[in-house]
Amino acid sequence: MRFTFKIEGGDFTHAGNGSSQIKKLLKQLNINPYLIKRTVVALYEAEMNVVAHAYKGIIDVDIDSDKVFIKIQDDGPGIADINQAMQEGFSTASSLVREMGFGAGMGLPNIKKNADRFDIRSQVGVGTCLEITTFIK
Repeated sequence: MRFTFKIEGGDFTHAGNGSSQIKKLLKQLNINPYLIKRTVVALYEAEMNVVAHAYKGIIDVDIDSDKVFIKIQDDGPGIADINQAMQEGFSTASSLVREMGFGAGMGLPNIKKNADRFDIRSQVGVGTCLEITTFIK
């Protein structure tokens, strides 16, 4: 099964809609609740990063019998130093985003912690692509 969701940068009203829909679907498929939680936490964090930092993005989710594969690609400023961005507490979020309770610098580390496989690529001035895989055991 394949699903695609669009994300608009700055649209905090609709932020999390994609991860919410995937959570409902995984529950309907009787996936282990622990695996659902890990998958949805990773997806939600990635979705919020696009809303907080990019202009727009696309979420592609492929679900098959042994894994959930998620690809999030955004058009945005990109990440200058991925190693630095992976450090807990590092954030480039605006003061407005921080005032809303986001931008604590835990997004990328939480994604990595909740994924069985995690890959990130970014180009400054172009955008960022995350690939997240959670195995269904």
